[in-house]
Amino acid sequence: MAAPKDLPQDIGGFIRDLRQTAKISLRQLADKAGVSNPYLSQIERGLRKPSAEVLQQIASALRVSTPAMYLRAGLLDSDGQPGVLAAIAADPELTIAQKQSLSQIYETFRNENLRNQPADETPPTVEETT
Repeated sequence: MAAPKDLPQDIGGFIRDLRQTAKISLRQLADKAGVSNPYLSQIERGLRKPSAEVLQQIASALRVSTPAMYLRAGLLDSDGQPGVLAAIAADPELTIAQKQSLSQIYETFRNENLRNQPADETPPTVEETT
């Protein structure tokens, strides 16, 4: 399995590549996935981050595995275990707005920690943190 650092950080680019490989238009994929054409365009351009549910719909429309799509989007870790973002997305007690806010806060903290990390320090593995 590829390490997270080896995977594309841009889920939109990954979706666009899959769509182009499948030789279907943006409009066709939007119809198959049950999302609007402008929303899918924004995802592909990296302007929007799709929810776990939307990723599942897109994966189904493109005939790729949902876990593979989640892994590329950072919702699963490299061992296939649900990550924090997947847990937030799956929580039935939270509203969509709450899920988006929590996900954005979590990503902000992670990005801040990466920026503040010394260059010679490597991030801990899952085994080291548990």
